[in-house]
Amino acid sequence: MNIIKVKDLIFLYRKKDENGEVVQEIRAVDGVDLEVEKGDFVAILGHNGSGKSSLAKHINGILFPTEGHVYVNEKDTKDPAEIWHIRQTAGMVFQNPDNQIIGSIVEEDVAFGPENLGVPTEEIWERVGRCLKAVNMEAFRESSPNKLSGGQKQRVAIAGIMAMEPECIVLDEPTAMLDPRGRQDVISTVHELNEKKGITILLITHNMDEVIGADKVFVMDKGKVVMNGTPREIFEQVEKIKSYGLEIPHATELAYQLRCKGLPLPKDILTREELVEAICQLN
Repeated sequence: MNIIKVKDLIFLYRKKDENGEVVQEIRAVDGVDLEVEKGDFVAILGHNGSGKSSLAKHINGILFPTEGHVYVNEKDTKDPAEIWHIRQTAGMVFQNPDNQIIGSIVEEDVAFGPENLGVPTEEIWERVGRCLKAVNMEAFRESSPNKLSGGQKQRVAIAGIMAMEPECIVLDEPTAMLDPRGRQDVISTVHELNEKKGITILLITHNMDEVIGADKVFVMDKGKVVMNGTPREIFEQVEKIKSYGLEIPHATELAYQLRCKGLPLPKDILTREELVEAICQLN
């Protein structure tokens, strides 16, 4: 069953002059169709300005279609009566956790969302403990967020969304401001939520190595979906991916360079382990 369905979506950013007249229109999303099944891990790739973040903000009802429709659990985001339910269904984690964390201590921040939903106090604190444990931040529940690393802050932001018990979490470039260790921690946490909790994940990123474990990948360029498939199906098309200004996973890139030198390596290598195994089999 689809948890997200995007149909003929067009979104225009309109620039207005001081008189309120539209002087420029930018088509950020241009006729996008896509579907996400419940429990899937879906990645959306694209360079800066490709429209992927604008698309993500439609799923949580931050932006609304200029044309077309976005359905979350079969509810239209254009329907004002459904927007509260939609935002409960699809939680959003942004690029900068400082824009999302508002509590003076970690446990208060995680409690903020369910408290606004009217969850009983006893259940709120049960959720806080459970969600902090799920992202390996239970030991920091009485700490100030200001004393946490970037990766730790992002995990707290994820816990805050989890405490609202959404069926889907949309992550918009969640590792863009993190160091390699922080990126690894956050992506591992997201995969664990998907695999153990069954939460649908929609990951917006331009980091190719982060999408290797996804069920499906959509590639965007100039507001359009230009490629879709499994990670292997996408990344074996090296020249096409690069034509959209994107890189490929490190192991895939090395295998590609070696093939260009004449080594008969498979086109669908994604990981270092697969590359090592393929090279060993050449002997």
